[in-house]
Amino acid sequence: MPDSRSPQSSPLSRRAFLGASAAALPACAARPGPPAPPPAPEPAFRLPKVRVSPDRVIRTVVGLRPYRPAGFRVEREDLGGGRLLVHNYGHGGGGVTLSWGSASLAVEELLGDEPPPARAAVIGCGAVGLATARLLQRRGVAVTIYARDLPPNTTSNVACAQWSPFSVSDARVATDEFQLRFQRAARIAYRIFQDMVGTRYGVRWLPNYPVSDAPFGGSATPDPLADLYPESREFAPGTHPFPARYAREYQSMMIEPPVYLQAVLDDFLLAGGSLRIRAFGALDELTTLPERRIVNCTGMGARALTGDDGMVPLKGQLTVLLPQPEIRYITLAGGLYMMPRADGILLGGTRERDVWSLQPNREAEERILAGHAEFFGRMAD
Repeated sequence: MPDSRSPQSSPLSRRAFLGASAAALPACAARPGPPAPPPAPEPAFRLPKVRVSPDRVIRTVVGLRPYRPAGFRVEREDLGGGRLLVHNYGHGGGGVTLSWGSASLAVEELLGDEPPPARAAVIGCGAVGLATARLLQRRGVAVTIYARDLPPNTTSNVACAQWSPFSVSDARVATDEFQLRFQRAARIAYRIFQDMVGTRYGVRWLPNYPVSDAPFGGSATPDPLADLYPESREFAPGTHPFPARYAREYQSMMIEPPVYLQAVLDDFLLAGGSLRIRAFGALDELTTLPERRIVNCTGMGARALTGDDGMVPLKGQLTVLLPQPEIRYITLAGGLYMMPRADGILLGGTRERDVWSLQPNREAEERILAGHAEFFGRMAD
């Protein structure tokens, strides 16, 4: 009797159909589809975040950088009566950085080719004055420092004090001769600070991370001091933890002024140096000193002392957060910078030209706090 079941209902036919369908699947799967997006690159490294909030602020400090657009002044002046004065001031934001270098230049000017004098005077007890006094002592000179203020009450004490020449001169004004002198001073100071790395002087190497949303690019004029920033490298977008497309890294020396200045002052005193608390209102007052060889390291005070109207203050302000010992790096982003010290996390980003007030700018403080809070809040965990 003929089979009344339709071919579609036959088990055999169903098996054949399924087999044929399965055989066709690979051909369907081989059709090209949209490419899968590449995985996001993982940052090459991670860093602990700075905890930024108003309740972590422990102080705000203000200092006036002694800025000369033409650059720092190292120059001889005859005071008469056998007295020789050498000026050593006007370092802008590079006072601590350049201190040993410009001090070396000043000592050369003071001593020349003559035998060292038995004694000399240094006016000023900041980073520049102390370095000058110590170098004179190393030449066998008995030195007296005359100063209105001593550490911890000097402008140098409120500096960030990373080894990096900052706001030292205006390239439109500074001469080629000054640029060569600046480079020499920077290299001398760079070498001397290396011998001071360690806990006694509060000097240590730290990585710096400048960041930007635009590629850094190369300068048309090579940096003559580029070799003084070791381990320089760049990070492509996505290969670093910072909230910006591009980042750089290089190493520099961080100098902690409260530790460093006291240690150098101790060295000066142990070497037989003398201190005298005294302020000077005019250069002719220096002729009353018993010393006939004098170096003027008065920083911003040199404007009034010498009548140098070419020097103007650059007001700098730092907001200091509670210390975070785990933070061992420096950031520079969009005019803001963070630098860690044992006594706190320093947040900065002000450069007010020709502003003489030592009162904190609260608007600037709020801007600095908000900017760093956003920066570290967006930083990769």
